[in-house]
Amino acid sequence: MIFEMRNIVKMYDNLCANDNVSLHLNRGEILAIVGENGAGKSTIMKILYGLVKPTSGEIYVNGKLMHFRTPSDAMAAGIGMVQQHFMLFEQMTVAENIVFKNEIHKGPFMDMKKTIETVQALSDKYQLKIDPRAKIADCPVGLRQRVEILKVLYQSAEIIIFDEPSAVLTPLEVDALLETMKQLAAAGKSIVIITHKLQEVMNVSDRVYVMRQGKVVAERMTRDTNMEELAYLMVGRQIVNSDIKPIEATRTLLETKGLRFIEDGREVLKGIDIHVNAGEIVGIAGVSGNGQSELINCITGLAKSSAGQVLVQGKDVTNRPVREIRNAGLAHVSEDRYVWGSATEGMLEENTLMCREDQQPFSKKGLIHQKKIREYARKLISDFGVKASSSTQKMRELSGGNAQKLIVAREMSLDTPVLICCEPTRGVDIGAMEAIHERMIERREKGAAVLLVSSELTEIMSLSDRIYVIYEGRINGEFKRNSMDDKRLGLLMVGGSIENE
Repeated sequence: MIFEMRNIVKMYDNLCANDNVSLHLNRGEILAIVGENGAGKSTIMKILYGLVKPTSGEIYVNGKLMHFRTPSDAMAAGIGMVQQHFMLFEQMTVAENIVFKNEIHKGPFMDMKKTIETVQALSDKYQLKIDPRAKIADCPVGLRQRVEILKVLYQSAEIIIFDEPSAVLTPLEVDALLETMKQLAAAGKSIVIITHKLQEVMNVSDRVYVMRQGKVVAERMTRDTNMEELAYLMVGRQIVNSDIKPIEATRTLLETKGLRFIEDGREVLKGIDIHVNAGEIVGIAGVSGNGQSELINCITGLAKSSAGQVLVQGKDVTNRPVREIRNAGLAHVSEDRYVWGSATEGMLEENTLMCREDQQPFSKKGLIHQKKIREYARKLISDFGVKASSSTQKMRELSGGNAQKLIVAREMSLDTPVLICCEPTRGVDIGAMEAIHERMIERREKGAAVLLVSSELTEIMSLSDRIYVIYEGRINGEFKRNSMDDKRLGLLMVGGSIENE
């Protein structure tokens, strides 16, 4: 085996994040570690990478006892980590990011010619196609992840840890990532993947550990298990698929007419006509970058459309301020939980109050009622199963999945006639995903109009009453429940047509 962790314990005050965890990785193996948010899977890998110091326990690499004080110590032992949130410099080139802190010099200056040649050779060796001269700011998410992987490989890592690597990727990018992992393992690298996406576990891993409440509760060879068993082991109960009963759609609550959006001289939205009726979930399916983000931004007031209309409950709210659009009856789970969805330096109770700070019972005559706010925050934290030490904890201290649950809790609890959900289950575990889906269905059954944007085709297809497919800023198809399979949907997402199959 290439590494072994024995009896690892990690305490945060009275909270036990890792409870006597023992695991190992074999050379050339792809090992998956799965579990709900807060199960301790990211903590155990941060300990291996030197980001977190264990309370007790031992780490062995190639049979040698190690004491990692920093990530630099772990890197020196051949361990690299591709983090969930990329650590790249936007204005630097791909090559400059990859060699950062390990630059190739010619005299006192960086040798750019040699750097580009070295990075290109590394890219070719591992079949990770990139342009060394491109600026990171111009690279889509999938390419940025390749840069992160190449950074680790440039540091001669033999063990590579992937922390929720597909959380921000499109389906096509996920397929490419999984293929990359297989290629790395075939080249002799040893891989650990931390994830909650069980289909990926089944597709790529050789072996899997299941963690729950800080403990390893099961170890399985992937070939000897299935998604149903792993889901049961993760949450300690059977996961039930949501049963969505047909509802007769009534009046239209959300509508766009001829919506156009121009950015930097480029027409991103080319006349979008969609509608969502009371009592239905409507999905928007599309490969990232085809206008779905801009469509939602125009609807919610985060961007100004160039032409067309946005109607909420029949009221024209085109290009109105965000607060006015929300007051018209719209709630919004945003695509990026940190950029748009929360104030990371704010307390949890402050984040649960967003957009209601001037409403009773939380304020009266300009005075904040702190007790009511705290009670409300604690109720949302409890009802939505957010793992937090207290309502005064800072948002940035939550795991990504728990931050997502808090934002979903805030928006869904507003009980608005229109609910927009963009990537609502991104980065959350299977148990939380089930709970969020149930809440969306509950809002639908109470007569709300729900617009769902998701890069997860299974999510779109399982929840939506109707599906719009968006391609290059246009609607490329509209379908009702059960009339579309993922193959035909995928064809439309890349610009094909059903008639020409």
